[in-house]
Amino acid sequence: MKFTGIAGLTAAFAVCGSFAAAQERFITIGTGGQTGVYYVVGQSVCRLVNRGSADHGLKCTAPSTGGSIANINAIKAGDMDMGVAQSDWQFHAYNGSSQFEGDAFGDLRAVFSVHGEPFNVVARADSGIETFTDLLGKRINVGNPGSGQRATMDVVMDAMGWTEDDFALTSELKSAEQSAALGDNNVDAIIFTVGHPAGSIQEATTTVDAKVIPVETPEIEQLVDENPYYAWATVPGGMYKGNDEDVRTFGVKATFVTSASVEEDVVYEVVKAVFENFDRFKGLHPAFENLTEEDMISTGLSAPLHAGAKKYYVERGWMEADS
Repeated sequence: MKFTGIAGLTAAFAVCGSFAAAQERFITIGTGGQTGVYYVVGQSVCRLVNRGSADHGLKCTAPSTGGSIANINAIKAGDMDMGVAQSDWQFHAYNGSSQFEGDAFGDLRAVFSVHGEPFNVVARADSGIETFTDLLGKRINVGNPGSGQRATMDVVMDAMGWTEDDFALTSELKSAEQSAALGDNNVDAIIFTVGHPAGSIQEATTTVDAKVIPVETPEIEQLVDENPYYAWATVPGGMYKGNDEDVRTFGVKATFVTSASVEEDVVYEVVKAVFENFDRFKGLHPAFENLTEEDMISTGLSAPLHAGAKKYYVERGWMEADS
């Protein structure tokens, strides 16, 4: 093809521009409420991916969503490419259990795990709530439908033999709304499955005298013993105003998931962006400070690894090709 003059140059640039546009691919990562750590995970991954867009052509966005189950369902429907989900809901979605009974997502794929997420109960100091069973008869926020914390609260209530009728009020506020509700005395306690430090809990404990409540009963002991995706966790003393002592609870892992239908090279580039900028990633939120590559590629992952993630881990010598 021969171009002459300004018109020729314009045509040439148009062809090049069309070619470049064709190489651009957009990916969407499901997160959670804007005050939670899931939102930071998605935004952080996208920030690192977008730093290398000129090389790999990926453009990444990470909007706020309803959380774990909403993200998994959106990935299954093809509305999102990747997302953050609690390790228990990754397990249930892949295996077709609990809320995914009879609707297994066999194409769900693990990418890596992130931070630990304790199941947190925060109560107003004037509520009379000192132990987990003191929640009975009180006004509590159980979380919004579609969130991992709401689904986990449902599991906990079932384990305890509780129903919503056992409480004076059960509200379904999103994570970004519940701290204000606690401060305004619209609820006595809020439930939040989240990594620490969490902005929502910081807000709650600075706007009103509030306490992080231990979650340890015989029923919870049994729940942790019987389910490999749960583990005991500690909320460190001194992390939140008015809470000077360590508090024992249980928790899950935040995990990064995708679908087998997402292209291998896309997942490879996302994983590469995170682990080749690992120190930068760890500096983006205090919950990431103690992450290690070894734990992130091995703990909390109950779905098969995506081929693109495994390819990168094998290249780094972190995993055997036939493992």
